[in-house]
Amino acid sequence: MDARTAPSAPAAGSKPAAHPVLPARPHHDLPGRVIAAAFLIGLALVAIPIVTHPIPPLSDYVNHLARMHVIAVLPHDADLARFYRVEWAVIPNLMMDLLVPVIDRFTNIYAAGEIYTLMCFALIAGGTMALHRALFGRWSSVQLLAFPLLYNGVFLIGVMNYYFGIGLALCALAAWVALRDKPWPWRYAASTAFVVALFFCHLVAAGIYGIGLLAFELLRLWQGRGRPLAPRLAAFVAAGLPFALVGPLMLASPTWGLSGENYWEPKGKIEGIELIFNVYFDYVAFALTAVVVAAGIWAARHRLLRVHPLLATLLLVAGAVYLAMPRVAFATYMADQRIPVAIAFMVLATISVDLRHRLARRGFLVVLLVMVGVRVAEVQVVWDQLTRWTFDFRRSVGDIKTGSRVLVAYADVNGGEDVRDLGLMHAACLAMIEKSSLVTTAFTVKGKQILRVRQPYAATVDTEDGTPPQLEQLLIAEDEPTVDGARYWDLWPQHFDYVYLLFTERGAPNPDPDRLKLAFEGDRFQLYKVIPPGG
Repeated sequence: MDARTAPSAPAAGSKPAAHPVLPARPHHDLPGRVIAAAFLIGLALVAIPIVTHPIPPLSDYVNHLARMHVIAVLPHDADLARFYRVEWAVIPNLMMDLLVPVIDRFTNIYAAGEIYTLMCFALIAGGTMALHRALFGRWSSVQLLAFPLLYNGVFLIGVMNYYFGIGLALCALAAWVALRDKPWPWRYAASTAFVVALFFCHLVAAGIYGIGLLAFELLRLWQGRGRPLAPRLAAFVAAGLPFALVGPLMLASPTWGLSGENYWEPKGKIEGIELIFNVYFDYVAFALTAVVVAAGIWAARHRLLRVHPLLATLLLVAGAVYLAMPRVAFATYMADQRIPVAIAFMVLATISVDLRHRLARRGFLVVLLVMVGVRVAEVQVVWDQLTRWTFDFRRSVGDIKTGSRVLVAYADVNGGEDVRDLGLMHAACLAMIEKSSLVTTAFTVKGKQILRVRQPYAATVDTEDGTPPQLEQLLIAEDEPTVDGARYWDLWPQHFDYVYLLFTERGAPNPDPDRLKLAFEGDRFQLYKVIPPGG
């Protein structure tokens, strides 16, 4: 076990450290320039699927990108201005909204989204390496294993604000560890700035930093047990003071109005852990995991593996929080299942391997490149297949008249459950980007996004982030309102110009020839032009 939290032991006659510091062991690793080069190569490799797929098949991604487009062009687009307005507020879900429209000034919205995604990747991988540097006092090549983990089940959901927050939380904890024994104003100023920035990424992202900070301070509290308890407890409690800002920020946020929308669910806790490794193919996840476990066992048997004591407290704190965390918090789904992926990068930062043998150093580089290559190839192959519908969808959007109103519905009640369907769920939002249209599935939930729908259109879109109507529901509400309560799709032929029917079979018949005219048929979707009453 490596109990150091500083680069070296204190010099003779210096003030004792706040906790025991063990003398450094001899350690061998790749040269710094090689680690830096490997970092750039790893980043270039994981960028391949992103730069070759401007519209990646991620669930929420296109919906978020459409909101970025609206924010950027709203003052200059009369059609979008007719449908939408931006209502800036203190919302813990804003990082992408703040950055991407600015990037869009220098490029197009698709490239801006790609740049933002690669910023997330660089921040997570760099944050993992920085945290290891703060814990062990040196850079290490082992943390380059963060690259094959960047593509994971949480990323496929397209929660882009939270994903940026993972990298920021790693950097925040690295800064706290590095500044822990420095003058306190610097430490608390940095921590406060990170807490505020993380709040605007996502509440769970701020919580990830809180988990890491609590674990680190618990470790210090335990390691300093030979000293007086009162000052140690005071320092322990004071470490959490920057998080006091979250309370006033939440009270000033419309998100507080969603505080009652929470529920806990025991099923899915194991799945949340699986999301760390599993992307599309189970056998790829098993193979990559087996390689890491086998390499770890080999390094441990040869006494080359060293683990920072932070690992134990981190797993205890994170495990307790994960089990207690609700599935939905403040109307945010998968609140608990997002945690394991972020903690995995912190865990990786606590591991050190002595690559004293030349064969071990070369072998590590080979294994790293193979792992990154396999993961990138997995994503690239699947995305090449899935984005065939992307081309079809963009072609179909070309048949939509600018400034139209578009209703999204499902033909299959089980649509979207397969991971390969994720990119189709919000693809209709391309009509917002390409045709300045109103789309019913655009994220416009008060307290979760800053995009609002203007009257009189607000009653004809989903403002609750729910599931689109099934085909049968549309047919029932065609001429009369829903009997058990108003729905935004009631009397839809009067309110919409087009209907996207998702998760269809090729050649599926027109479900309502009196009200719908087929405009385009693609892979797993159909676009219909609405025949208005009396038309």
